[in-house]
Amino acid sequence: MTSTSAGRPDTTDLTDDAFLGGQLRLLQPRKGYRAGVDPVLLAASVNALAGDTVLELGCGAGAAMLCLATRVPGVALCGIELQPDYADLARQNALRNGIEAVVHDADLRTLPAEVKAQRFNHVIANPPYYGRDRGSASLDPGRDIAFAGQTPLSDWIAAAARRLAPRGCFTLIQRAERLPEILAGLEGRLGSVVVLPLAGRTSRPADRVIVQASKEGRAPFRLLAPLILHEGTNHLADRDDYAPQVAAILRDAAALTQFN
Repeated sequence: MTSTSAGRPDTTDLTDDAFLGGQLRLLQPRKGYRAGVDPVLLAASVNALAGDTVLELGCGAGAAMLCLATRVPGVALCGIELQPDYADLARQNALRNGIEAVVHDADLRTLPAEVKAQRFNHVIANPPYYGRDRGSASLDPGRDIAFAGQTPLSDWIAAAARRLAPRGCFTLIQRAERLPEILAGLEGRLGSVVVLPLAGRTSRPADRVIVQASKEGRAPFRLLAPLILHEGTNHLADRDDYAPQVAAILRDAAALTQFN
């Protein structure tokens, strides 16, 4: 998750974190933007096959694309990351996990010629959840850029659409309140739109969505039943209470079957 503002996160103090039940280990800033559940769910949503090409816009330290490559060995990864320190972490994380990935320090609105010359089977993104007019500034610049971006969602979607191969698929995760903005950005660019709402519990409204659309897609719009992340209507104890499907995604690198 990144945006297009200048700023440098503190990557001098790192943690070594396990993802997918320890199948993947990622270096992350202790106090900067840290990947959580969302990039893992994003990766699980992508119906990729070995040999497919995957572009991640705003790859951060590489969580989403490396989770995808862990589940689907043999995909060809390319990452775009504005913040050089995070881009370097993504390269390190790919190398230490034995995954091949090319990561460019670049703004998604001015992609390198090498990337512009390619078309990808999949483009994935976890854009900043707040526009700069709504995001609150953080003391950590890396976290601030990750959560409050100046680049409109329409620019993210346009960049993805330009890079997709015919029948290629774009997948992103975002706050539910920004779904109208996403759908407006997709109009005239990508079709066969599928929306999966994500809710923390059965008693809560969906607060995030995973949206998938394809190049040249003509299928009707589909709104799927919500994915409930946790069991029970309320949080009763400090313990792991993920729903079985979500636990399988987070621990065993299972696919999110609603999209696969």
